[in-house]
Amino acid sequence: MENATTTLYFHLVPLVVFLPLAGLVINLLIGKKLGEVVSGTIASLASGAAFVVACLLMLSLRSNPEAVVVPFAEWIRVGGLAVDWAFRVDTLSVTMMLVVSGVGTLIHIYAIGYMHEDVRLNEDPGRFTRFFIYLNLFIAMMMILVSAESYLMTFVGWEGVGLCSYLLIGFWFEKGKEGTGNAIAAKKAFITNRVGDFGFLVAMFMIFLQFGTLSFSELAHVSAPVGALGTVVVAGIGLFLLLAVTGKSAQLPLFVWLPDAMAGPTPVSALIHAATMVTAGVYLVARSAPLFELSPVGPQAVAWVGTLTALFAATIAVGQYDIKKVLAYSTISQLGFMVAAVGMGAYVAGMFHLVTHAFFKALLFLSAGSVIQGVEHGHHHDPHADHYAEFDPQDMRNMGGLAGKMKVTTAVYIIGALALAGVAPLAGFFSKDEIVAFAFGKNPVMFTMLLLAAFFTAFYMARQVWMVFFGKARTTAAQGARENPLVMTIPLMVLAVLSLVGGALNLPHVETLGKWLEHTMEGLHPAEFNWLVAGISLAVAFTGIAAGWFFYGRRSWQPGQSDPMKKLLGPLFTAFERKWWVDEIYNALLLQPYKDLSAILAEPVDQKLIDGCANGLGRMTGWFSRGIGVLQNGLVRSYALVILAGVAAILGYLILR
Repeated sequence: MENATTTLYFHLVPLVVFLPLAGLVINLLIGKKLGEVVSGTIASLASGAAFVVACLLMLSLRSNPEAVVVPFAEWIRVGGLAVDWAFRVDTLSVTMMLVVSGVGTLIHIYAIGYMHEDVRLNEDPGRFTRFFIYLNLFIAMMMILVSAESYLMTFVGWEGVGLCSYLLIGFWFEKGKEGTGNAIAAKKAFITNRVGDFGFLVAMFMIFLQFGTLSFSELAHVSAPVGALGTVVVAGIGLFLLLAVTGKSAQLPLFVWLPDAMAGPTPVSALIHAATMVTAGVYLVARSAPLFELSPVGPQAVAWVGTLTALFAATIAVGQYDIKKVLAYSTISQLGFMVAAVGMGAYVAGMFHLVTHAFFKALLFLSAGSVIQGVEHGHHHDPHADHYAEFDPQDMRNMGGLAGKMKVTTAVYIIGALALAGVAPLAGFFSKDEIVAFAFGKNPVMFTMLLLAAFFTAFYMARQVWMVFFGKARTTAAQGARENPLVMTIPLMVLAVLSLVGGALNLPHVETLGKWLEHTMEGLHPAEFNWLVAGISLAVAFTGIAAGWFFYGRRSWQPGQSDPMKKLLGPLFTAFERKWWVDEIYNALLLQPYKDLSAILAEPVDQKLIDGCANGLGRMTGWFSRGIGVLQNGLVRSYALVILAGVAAILGYLILR
């Protein structure tokens, strides 16, 4: 039975939001006075405390696994619409709370060391505390999203993480190409996500139209609609929710914002890609499972979008040279695996991959940040380097030979790469294999496409590892690189352990996560370990790694050398490098026509019509005020005469009436 209760620790659930907000407020008021270490520690403790509360909620659900709704505040009462701010505590929401706060806390701790260097490299130490204010706000908004009891409250968190991504991607808004590159990247993320948000809003309107409620509790047991109109509405709900997912979880065709999000500091990249924003779309589909089960087209559309995105983004990652851009396209691809899974009805497999991906993708991004700062250190401490010349510390062609200089970072990065590539017994093998195995029994075309995406994944990660860590250093910056402090490397070690053992969350024939989630999601498809598919997946992973070694590890990459794959694939590799010209297509079809139309309408509509109306109102006000101003001449006899005339007019009116 679902009702408000204070049994065990359920009543603590509002703290998952308010503890990060408390850290935000403290840093906002006195953070700069406290200094970097203290303000960073406060933010980390706030996120860590939210994780402790999530753990207590998990323990409570183990004793009482039924979903619990905890009301917090009355919000909207309009006609038949009643929406309160209430928290939903069930196994699905608590799983997300644990991932967001747990991985988020490790990113906070890492960021203390990373941002200490980053604010100095960017010559603005004063922004250190501001960064942690934004980071705590991000955690709070994501907690609102995953803990909400209704679609409307989920939408509040949905918009909140969109705002936070804008603030954090554009954190160094005056940096980037031509001094505006980072600001443009933040704007691109914000505007692209508004398209997805439109889908979410329309889906909510249709849900209320069809079912008369936005409550997850009430929608959990809805029945199929009667009549053609109801069927169309339910189909529309699934498709508009899919539009929301393509925006927030960076799926085709709205994925273009996520690679540009690399403009933010590396801890931001890790938080967006691993624990928070991009996982929201996958969570939304899982939470909306009862509605998708009723939709005649929604699940198939979701599955195909995920599958196509997984393969499409994996090909682009093969041709990138920016260490973070490779991981960005990898995230888009892995999200495609998750979206494909939940679209096929494999909700446990999708959530399982979401959790393990949070471990190894956070590990990879934070390790990439460690590499970048190590190379930047080498560049800035090179007495012969021209520090005014353009140097990209994220370009893998400027690296090489880092294994001997950054031993901890190298070790944990390889663990993360192997987990992402799907090598047993690391976490990525079990979660990705569960998705591929489900596709094997569901759709042979999807199965083949996902296997091909898995091959590209193993290949581009092997390419990256060989280019970054092995061979000879290709620049003096790489030669002078050094390992980072413990405040950065300890979170990496913790994430590496999670990437190693995370597969135990849902081992075949144990299915811990599956049994946990079945308390919330009815009719889950049980995971079945398929030895044939597992063998094929491992063979594909090792083939991709071997191909990566053959092209990039067998011979050391030389400075100025063109990519070995370019000669083999020719125009196809150029397409990978140029990201299939998607940005150029968007520019040609949407942006440039909009700019041209704006230029055409600027003078007649904006300057003449709109400005003319505004300026005309201003001139009329000026004329009127000058006319009235004649009466204000400062002479008492004039004022007395006006009063007398007024009295006479009033008396005359009364007499005549």
